[in-house]
Amino acid sequence: MIDELKQDAKERMAKAIEALGHNFNKIRTGRAHPSLLEGIRVSYYGSETPLSQVANIGVEDARTLTVTPWEKNIVPDVEKAIMKSDLGLNPSTAGSVIRIPMPMLTEETRKGYIKQARQEAESARVSIRSARREVLADIKELLKEKEISEDEERRAQDDVQKITDHYVAEVDKALAVKESDLMEI
Repeated sequence: MIDELKQDAKERMAKAIEALGHNFNKIRTGRAHPSLLEGIRVSYYGSETPLSQVANIGVEDARTLTVTPWEKNIVPDVEKAIMKSDLGLNPSTAGSVIRIPMPMLTEETRKGYIKQARQEAESARVSIRSARREVLADIKELLKEKEISEDEERRAQDDVQKITDHYVAEVDKALAVKESDLMEI
């Protein structure tokens, strides 16, 4: 029973780390990366469709992304969707290929992105702690129902804390990597 609770805590904490990775991918660094355009949705035959489902996204060089829509008639819609996104990108179209140059990051925007990364990391930590709190409450409930002894409860609490510390350390490591990426010129 306790092992199941610990496994549940690990899974939930791992999901928090995974979500943090996705959120970090949306924060722009100076380099071009296709995951930057993940959140963009294009109006395609009347429905909002993810950009990756209507176009091929590639990296031309370190500072340029290329977007090649599969249908030539949606090129203006794709370009409009990229411009509307809050990423601050200015695409330029050449035929059916849309090139997106990555503007240089100023010191001010870098600091803003670092602040955003820190907020994302903190929300991941909160999510991890929330998972810990719920598992500890379940363990206390088992003790109350006399399904486990006090020694088992203490041991389980220590194990859950070790798991929590491990995942919080992973968040800190991911944040340090993202911050060094952002400060790189």
